[in-house]
Amino acid sequence: MEKGTLYLIPVVLAEGAESKSLTPYLINTLNSINEYIVENEKTARKCLKNAGLTTPQSSLIIHDYSKHNRNVSTSTYLKGLEAGNNLGFMSEAGCPGVADPGADIVAEAHRRNIKVVPLVGPSSILLALMASGFNGQSFAFYGYLPIDKADRDRKIKDLELTSEKLGQTQIFIETPFRNNPFLDTVLKACKPDTRLCIAANITADDEFIKSKSIADWRKEIPDLHKKPAIFLLYRNR
Repeated sequence: MEKGTLYLIPVVLAEGAESKSLTPYLINTLNSINEYIVENEKTARKCLKNAGLTTPQSSLIIHDYSKHNRNVSTSTYLKGLEAGNNLGFMSEAGCPGVADPGADIVAEAHRRNIKVVPLVGPSSILLALMASGFNGQSFAFYGYLPIDKADRDRKIKDLELTSEKLGQTQIFIETPFRNNPFLDTVLKACKPDTRLCIAANITADDEFIKSKSIADWRKEIPDLHKKPAIFLLYRNR
């Protein structure tokens, strides 16, 4: 029996951004499958509806891959694929497997010789990098930095030094409700002429993307409270 295909389905980053974030091919793919692995069922069902799903949601098979269920063997989620059914994987926002869950499922699919197809869609990391004006030939994404203040200060300074040494863009994030104190830490830890890009609410109507020196940011600090944001650090050699 021929096995199914695992489709990696990006999810919009901002409410109402479907028309500028999702391709017609992705939407057609959504309407051709009825089984999904999702990080957040509520978010996934809403995204499917807003994307233009015509299949009745009551007929969908939804596998919950939230953090409370990741102790289950990945093979459990792939039974439909082994039976020849196509399956979609959706994280809560952005691209599955990139700063989001999904890599374990994809790795298991490869081990089972199951075809994996990544679909085009929004990635906050790449969109922020594109708009930053920083080095897009060499960059590194670190996710969340240490919570401990001393460790965080040290890590930020290390990233600044790495950027200067390698000419490499350093990318990181923070939980939205901690953005303001986090930004304050970055502005205090970095040298005045180091450049920082802040990209918040990407693809939303109030999208905010600016690149300035640390010295200039200190003069006008934005309010990022509860706004999904990406931070990019760059220091010329």
